[in-house]
Amino acid sequence: MKKCLGFVLLGFLVAGGLSSVVAQEQSQGMHGPPKVLVVTREYVKPGKAGALHEKAESAFVQAFARAKWPTHYLAMDSLSGKTRSLFMTGYDSFEAWEMDGKAVQKDSALSSALDHAGAVDGELLDSMDGGTYAYREDYSLRAPVDIPHMRYFEIGVYHVRQGHHKDWDDGMKMVLAAYGKADPSFHWACYQGVYGTPEGTFVFITPLKSASEIDHNFAQEKQFMAAMGEDGMKKLEELSASAIESSETNLFVFNPRMSYVGDDWVKADPDFWKPKPAAKPAPKKSEDKPAPKQ
Repeated sequence: MKKCLGFVLLGFLVAGGLSSVVAQEQSQGMHGPPKVLVVTREYVKPGKAGALHEKAESAFVQAFARAKWPTHYLAMDSLSGKTRSLFMTGYDSFEAWEMDGKAVQKDSALSSALDHAGAVDGELLDSMDGGTYAYREDYSLRAPVDIPHMRYFEIGVYHVRQGHHKDWDDGMKMVLAAYGKADPSFHWACYQGVYGTPEGTFVFITPLKSASEIDHNFAQEKQFMAAMGEDGMKKLEELSASAIESSETNLFVFNPRMSYVGDDWVKADPDFWKPKPAAKPAPKKSEDKPAPKQ
């Protein structure tokens, strides 16, 4: 999908949708992207990922669960690039983000638990950072999707050169039109960096149910090119070269053990979001020794 949904190794894009974490907006099982997306990145030390990091992160999940906190978040781990975990929280507005932060500060028990969890988790990390993004509906395509049944996010980050936003906008319109015709299954959500990112940063998130969708999207390149046309492809390449300073696409897998999700997600797919702990092996019975011979 990196090459297809952002033909933008030649062209422009890549993407998907998330919400409250991911969002309070639902319609027939579909989740619409939140207006504001807050993302925390944790870069894990070598050898400290996996079960060790999951155990540390479980303290955050347990703290929010005990407090019955209404705001949820989605966690995922990198399958490409530097080892890291992403934590995404969605809000209806920047004001809602502010109010959530103030409410956490007022809850002394929750704040104390989070501070302790942060100290333990910090021992496993090389570094961490964060960014805040605003939803760009005009650059998104069929964004509302059934997120609770997704398993991956393909995330593309694009940096637009200063003074070339018109070229970027023209190219985006061409790509949206072509993908809209090429395959009705294509979908993504676009976010623009507001805080913690360089000027001109656009993030495209594509949710995937399985890796087979990546194969499918690669196979659709010819349809995209046909919808674009020869002249359109040439124009897109020119706009891309002019507008895009750099781009990178990576794949992340959802981690239910580090996510704090709502009851609606759990009900939608309980085996995934609330997996049963592995059964402990039964203790071995000592074999009866034969009675000594008389």
